[in-house]
Amino acid sequence: MELPPSFDGAPAVPVDRLPAAVRDELARRAAGPEPVAAYLYDTAAAVARAERLTAALPAWVDVYYAVKANPYGPLVEALAGTVTGFEVASCSEVALADDACAKASVPTWVTASGPGKQDSLLHDLARLDGAIVNAESELELHRLSRAAVAAGRVVPVALRVNPDRTDMAGSLRMGGVASPFGIPEERLDAAIALAARLPGLDPVGFHVHAVSGNLDADAHAAYVRQCLGLAVERSAAHGIALRTVDAGGGIGVPFEDEAPFDLDRFGALLREIEPPPGVRVALEPGRWLAAPVGWYAAQVTDVKESRGAWFAVVRGGINHFQLPTSWDIRHNFAVLPVDAWPDGLPRPEARDAPVTVVGELCTPEDVLARDVTVGALRAGDVVVFPNAGAYGFEFAMPAFLGHPPAERITLPIA
Repeated sequence: MELPPSFDGAPAVPVDRLPAAVRDELARRAAGPEPVAAYLYDTAAAVARAERLTAALPAWVDVYYAVKANPYGPLVEALAGTVTGFEVASCSEVALADDACAKASVPTWVTASGPGKQDSLLHDLARLDGAIVNAESELELHRLSRAAVAAGRVVPVALRVNPDRTDMAGSLRMGGVASPFGIPEERLDAAIALAARLPGLDPVGFHVHAVSGNLDADAHAAYVRQCLGLAVERSAAHGIALRTVDAGGGIGVPFEDEAPFDLDRFGALLREIEPPPGVRVALEPGRWLAAPVGWYAAQVTDVKESRGAWFAVVRGGINHFQLPTSWDIRHNFAVLPVDAWPDGLPRPEARDAPVTVVGELCTPEDVLARDVTVGALRAGDVVVFPNAGAYGFEFAMPAFLGHPPAERITLPIA
């Protein structure tokens, strides 16, 4: 399949759907000497989404922001104190979360995931108060035990389970299939017994992260119920004092005309569940919190027609914003008109035609959107991709060809 998929002539996003602060800041920068290539983030909007999420959920749910979705420092710092803690997967993410919590004067709570945890990460986690390590394999349990003993600590550990089945749809699937993530459910009993007997480990529960990008609130609530049921059953069978069930992330955002995730219904369905006394359920949203509060903007440097097809070349591309080429999702854009243009230069434009937006790299794979119909798109205008606040700047391939990175801008501008 060719990625990103074609829009088949569907129209661009109306520019008035962009927040005024985004339009105004980009218009100001587009009049400068260098073409615009930037991410813009509204950290206050991220906090508002986090507050809305926590308000909708039962009191027995903890919310950990998945730092991998967007580790931009001002965003992480803004969320500290609003979310329960942070889901981390590297030493740098641990340090980022710890620093953000210190600045917010709140305790550092992290849950750590990832199938390739290095000893340096395990040692950092063993020394950190408030960390739960989601162990992905039997070998990782042995390595975590060694780190805990070396630190003179007892480390809370949850076993990441690859369940036999999951009934949720999503853009990516990590559970219910052969996967490098977690311990297959059929080997879970042996892993529980191992965790219980290794020194320095305190088995506190289980972790399951099955899919990403789910928009079905009913299915997600049923999935949380499934995770709880598995955890209660297996902990009872092994005499483990169950304290945490981490249901991972996976709550998606719509990129086209799909209905958004129904947060109120999700919360209502969760309230029908009664976890055992003292058991906390963790959710690890990343994309849901970060994607809608970020925009990627790239100024058009050329517009050209080739054998009946129109192309807009931008300052940027997959060296800044690789997500559109990474999965089967169509990521649309708005056109921000810019009047300024150098005197004496011709100004090419496409009118009432499907346009493919391509980047500045020397590869035909550098495509951000295919066949989007624009009313008018000129060299010098700016294309703006909403829903770009997750898996953007850090997810890209900035070193190829050595072009300057995208700028990052925190809204509102002081």
